[in-house]
Amino acid sequence: MENRRIIEKSKILVTGGAGFIGSNLVDRLLDQGNEVVCLDNFATGKRDNLDLALQNEKFTLIEGDIRNYEDCVKAVKGCDYVLHQAALGSVPRSIKDPMTTTDVNIGGFVKMLHAAAEEKVKRFVYAASSSTYGDSKALPKVEHRIGNALSPYAITKYVDELYAKNFSDLYGIETIGLRYFNVFGRRQDPNGAYAAVIPLFVKKLMSHESPVINGDGTYSRDFTYVENVIQANQLAAVTCTDRMKERAQEYYKEHEQKNTWADSNGVLAEVFNVAFGERTDLNELTHSLKENLSKFDGSIVFVDIVHGPTRAGDIPHSLASIEKGRSLLGYDPRFSIRDGIKEATEWYWENI
Repeated sequence: MENRRIIEKSKILVTGGAGFIGSNLVDRLLDQGNEVVCLDNFATGKRDNLDLALQNEKFTLIEGDIRNYEDCVKAVKGCDYVLHQAALGSVPRSIKDPMTTTDVNIGGFVKMLHAAAEEKVKRFVYAASSSTYGDSKALPKVEHRIGNALSPYAITKYVDELYAKNFSDLYGIETIGLRYFNVFGRRQDPNGAYAAVIPLFVKKLMSHESPVINGDGTYSRDFTYVENVIQANQLAAVTCTDRMKERAQEYYKEHEQKNTWADSNGVLAEVFNVAFGERTDLNELTHSLKENLSKFDGSIVFVDIVHGPTRAGDIPHSLASIEKGRSLLGYDPRFSIRDGIKEATEWYWENI
């Protein structure tokens, strides 16, 4: 089946490879027999996430910064693909410190993209973000229709998409952006001021502390288990350009959209939603977390939930259309939020 296509017999650079998503990609790529390079400055990544990788002779760790062009050049040397995960995440962090977020997410992105173009890698796959949809109220979110950005973080991730398209046009490097929708799973850090909602709530519940929901709990998200993201990255890297071009012609015609590259001699520069395609509100999420964790500690079911003020910059609702990814990449997410929460809570129970 097409969704079984994986990266094999290749050398891959994973930037931010010590992070939550990056380290999961590193381990899977090594399991498949690839040579993997990780570039990370450990600003948010953890060395512990690389414990397995560091035991593999095909793994190389470069402690460096994507804001340093020499580090980017060194890391990408001889690589077939780049899976660019390095970034400063978090809407609240970007509101508090927009300068650093911009420096890393745009300045570092351009340096890494330029180094990859100079090295003539086969394809540059990068982590985009569902925050790009901004204040658009349309549901589900479709790749070609976005709103106004609600945070500096969202602006940086959209600018990355513009740079990727521009570099494809100017320098001939193939680029694919993956707009992640609320990714969760093993190794997602529950600590710190900017912890994501699922690991933060898990940690609170395991400590018998009340999680605080921002608002009345009706805000909803398309929570996406990390295994779906691993699949999307691999498909984005290896799917044949001609196959995508053919399917793009059909997809854009069917949806009455402007064909961004397939009708011309333009180089591949596409963006895809990466999600499960199912919406869950925060009240439902919290109930599911309590239900799964109570299998390990029955008293968790009695922990109260607290509601606080709505958080600035938050998007009220998020639900992805994954039809474009299905059509052009063969993307077929296997893990629903229910499946993902079951696996994630088991991992957190054993590891935190």
